[in-house]
Amino acid sequence: MNPTLPQRLQSLGSARAPVNAGAAPRPQPGDYAAQPRLLRMAALAAVLGGLGTVAAYTLLTLIRFFTNVFFFQTLSVADRSPAEHTLGLWVIALPVVGGLVVGLMARYGSEKIRGHGIPEAIEAILFGKSRMSPKVAVLKPLSSGIVIGSGGPFGAEGPIIMTGGAVGSLLGQLLHLSAAERKTLLVAGATAGMTAVFGTPLAAVLLAVELLLFELRPRSLLPVAIACAVAGFTRPLLLDAGPLFPLQTAPVAWPAMLSCGVAGALAGLLSAGMSRALYAVEDLFHRLPVHWMWWPAIGGLVVGLGGWWQPRAFGVGYDVIADLLNHRLLVDAALALLAAKAVIWVVALGSGTSGGVLAPLLMIGAGLGLVLSLVLPGGDASLWPLVCMAAVLAGVLGAPLTATAFAFGLTGDGNALLPLLLACAVSQGVSVLLMPRSIMTERIARRGRHVYREYGVDPQERAHVGDVMTRSPDCVPAETPLRDVAARWFGPAQRHRAFPVVRADGVFVGLVDRAHLGGPPDTPAGDLFASADAPVALPEDTCRSVALRMAALDIERLAVVDDPVDRRLVGLVSRSDLVKPAQGLHDEEVVRERPLRWRRR
Repeated sequence: MNPTLPQRLQSLGSARAPVNAGAAPRPQPGDYAAQPRLLRMAALAAVLGGLGTVAAYTLLTLIRFFTNVFFFQTLSVADRSPAEHTLGLWVIALPVVGGLVVGLMARYGSEKIRGHGIPEAIEAILFGKSRMSPKVAVLKPLSSGIVIGSGGPFGAEGPIIMTGGAVGSLLGQLLHLSAAERKTLLVAGATAGMTAVFGTPLAAVLLAVELLLFELRPRSLLPVAIACAVAGFTRPLLLDAGPLFPLQTAPVAWPAMLSCGVAGALAGLLSAGMSRALYAVEDLFHRLPVHWMWWPAIGGLVVGLGGWWQPRAFGVGYDVIADLLNHRLLVDAALALLAAKAVIWVVALGSGTSGGVLAPLLMIGAGLGLVLSLVLPGGDASLWPLVCMAAVLAGVLGAPLTATAFAFGLTGDGNALLPLLLACAVSQGVSVLLMPRSIMTERIARRGRHVYREYGVDPQERAHVGDVMTRSPDCVPAETPLRDVAARWFGPAQRHRAFPVVRADGVFVGLVDRAHLGGPPDTPAGDLFASADAPVALPEDTCRSVALRMAALDIERLAVVDDPVDRRLVGLVSRSDLVKPAQGLHDEEVVRERPLRWRRR
């Protein structure tokens, strides 16, 4: 049932007179648009924090289970590396089988399980009203477990973001929530799952800000932070506690500043190259004369060959990342391993299978740092694999703060914070200049949906209706008959499309337009609005809130009154008035000036 006009006005917070509001104080504009529902959202987010930990435990257990099934033919959840297999050439077939199974699941289950998870979550948030199906919540971890367990070179972060997000979305769909509130729960579930997998709550919150929320407001940030905190506290109950890759580097010297710039620039170039390579491979798969269901199996053949050559390229590869950070690999062996990892990761992900991107990027970036550690001054040898793995992540994701906090959370290395921040910022700068879109948004853009990731305060939030309205508009007295209204206000010299109708005491009763002129000619204009509940705005309302109100009510203008009780007319605001604040933004962005000049004597 569609809501009535009064109900819609109440939901929008319109300036209508409350029943007993005679002595109620006028609400003053605040820094934030917080509402009591925030407490309810915070409680739901706490629940999602615990569910995210359970989802992470389930996903990691599935990965270990299928690793044992495929590589060791045992029904076990023991943590074993695929590199320990004794299958010989038969190992080439395992990723093919895993890819075939996932292709069938995607075709006959849900196509949403394809890809690495984050773009799919972004698309659901921006274009799907944060709705995910129960199939995704079940099939995504299952398909990722099969792919990674059969040797797929992926991490668990993308799948857990999609799985945790699906859990949050389903919870939001079961309750009476708005799309914005569902988005908050989706992101809370996604970041809680990431926290549980990696033990990096701060990085998960920053990931939400830089990639998923598309806003920075208490209504979304507080629930997400609570979900991540709860997941961080409950993580030791089901998973290992402490940093995933504990590391402590020596304090850096001043030459590290230049070294970080070099490392960041090279990481940005590598990020751009891998991103372009990924979508070039994806384009090649689209040209194949076979259904996309078969693509993961074809990509699995390349994975099998690469893993047969370099067995440690199979699977998540956390052990390899730890060896790179601690310099336990020779450069030649590391380069061969990372070349195989990069190739099979690009091909597998380009084939549309199910898997994540963070762990492979960490490994490839750490390999770059291992090579650069031979020549970069200013820090000990272990610093540069850490810095480069974060910088590559920042360049690929376009999220430097997330990458910095992520590397710190994975290692607990406080001495590396400054080098991490500088290198990640430089890497993102290079990648932004070289690529119009990142891996996170390219796939969405190819579907004809552009994602703009720069955030700023809406100029309509900074301007109030009183700053842009038409003051002292031409009014129609309430006792004027319609014939006179038509002759005087809607004649050849008509100034506006609608005119406010006011009583003799200046109280506003409604807006009259040509649609009202079809009644009896002797009808007074004031009688057209006997209920006197026409929507109005207040001078202190922001232009954004009034624009939302007009859009929801499908009207082009609102009368502005001095008080929601007395309703004395002070002005009229139209849609064209609401775009006036954009002029100031245009001047800030386009107009170049030189206010300060040297005076010549």
